[in-house]
Amino acid sequence: MEDSAEDFMALSRVFRKHALQNPVLRCEDGDQALAYLQGYGKASGWPQTLPAFVLLDLNMPGTDGRAVLEIMKRDPKLQPIPVIVFSTSTSAGDIADCYQMGANSYLAKPIEYAALEEKVRNAIQYWLETSELPKAL
Repeated sequence: MEDSAEDFMALSRVFRKHALQNPVLRCEDGDQALAYLQGYGKASGWPQTLPAFVLLDLNMPGTDGRAVLEIMKRDPKLQPIPVIVFSTSTSAGDIADCYQMGANSYLAKPIEYAALEEKVRNAIQYWLETSELPKAL
């Protein structure tokens, strides 16, 4: 869930460069993210399955990332999906709050593209190649 078109384009380039086979879906705000996550498979044009993991920006318009995280971790269908918070905030309070709400990882967004690429490559490798993820419910 990434509200910034520029950040999403950079992330998309990294995903393509590392031959990510999974489809990448962008939600521009928390409301759109929740509409997809809570109603997946019902709206035309949306994927028919839940994501392998969610890369979640904290500061989105409308319902922010904190609320999305909290709702996901209270919903039995969404709770197993790993949530990786990907934010410009390096506040100790934000980091602690996200883990307390059930985030599986917290990554600070780097400013430079090379650092962004490395961080996202590591996340892809860990979450899609190294970790054993729960099967879709």
